[in-house]
Amino acid sequence: MGAPGIYHEGSRAVQDRAGVRDLADHVGRAVGDGIKPVAAAFLELQPLLVVGAAAPDTGRVWASALAGRPGFVRATGPHRMSVTGRLRPGDPLEGALATDGTPVATIALDPRTRRRMRLNGELRPTEAGFAVTAERVFANCPKYIQRRESYELLTERSAGSPRHGHELTEAQRAFVASADTFFLATAHDGHAEVSHRGGLPGFVRADSARALSWQDYVGNAMFLTLGNLAVDPRAGLLFLNWTTGTTLQVTGEGRTEFTADGERRVRFTVSEVTETAGAVPLRWSAPEPSPANPPVRT
Repeated sequence: MGAPGIYHEGSRAVQDRAGVRDLADHVGRAVGDGIKPVAAAFLELQPLLVVGAAAPDTGRVWASALAGRPGFVRATGPHRMSVTGRLRPGDPLEGALATDGTPVATIALDPRTRRRMRLNGELRPTEAGFAVTAERVFANCPKYIQRRESYELLTERSAGSPRHGHELTEAQRAFVASADTFFLATAHDGHAEVSHRGGLPGFVRADSARALSWQDYVGNAMFLTLGNLAVDPRAGLLFLNWTTGTTLQVTGEGRTEFTADGERRVRFTVSEVTETAGAVPLRWSAPEPSPANPPVRT
């Protein structure tokens, strides 16, 4: 699959505005539809997988986290990834991951090595969990990934009952403001994307109970996420407390502002919030900030 096949009009518009279409075409040549042996080996080492999709009942886009012992995610063929396990009851994407043919996006991010891999495709439920027939597989650079050298899998940790709302509480706004990482799911024309965003704490601003914003840092020039937002503003954010396993899932709409000096800021309007204490049974070591992180602007 070459670069022309992976970009739609939204991505092309953002690439052209940033003046990086040629670079995007070059980077896009690394995107394929097969899982190479090195990618398969990487997947089998991961205890965490983030999934992005649109909920079939509402159409809202969410990002959710699955975790387990390494090997719970694995390649079971050159174009197939299988996941053992399901989302906890009440997760906004529970129905999507149980629906045959759901377009899903996944990202496996390893804080220990600052490596990440994305695999998107069509989902099929299985007896043990689900499988994804790969349509797009690629790796991203290590930029903005905070290194966490080790983790513990806490099998005794149990998730609390999900707390739902339509705006962020003061405590949730503080959660967002302290985050050094979040995951961003988008969708367009029957396809989904989920990407990683990282920076120093404070790089995401909770401007109000229903408004978040962040500067879009220089990346790989593909603009798959911002391209989706350019034509379909639906988006889902996932914030994770890397110590307690608490997750904060937010769905709404995102729009990109372009400044005169060439910078980009995403403005996100909150529609719905789900917070679950202890949702992820992983406890990671303290972070070492990425050397690529820019200073936070106030």
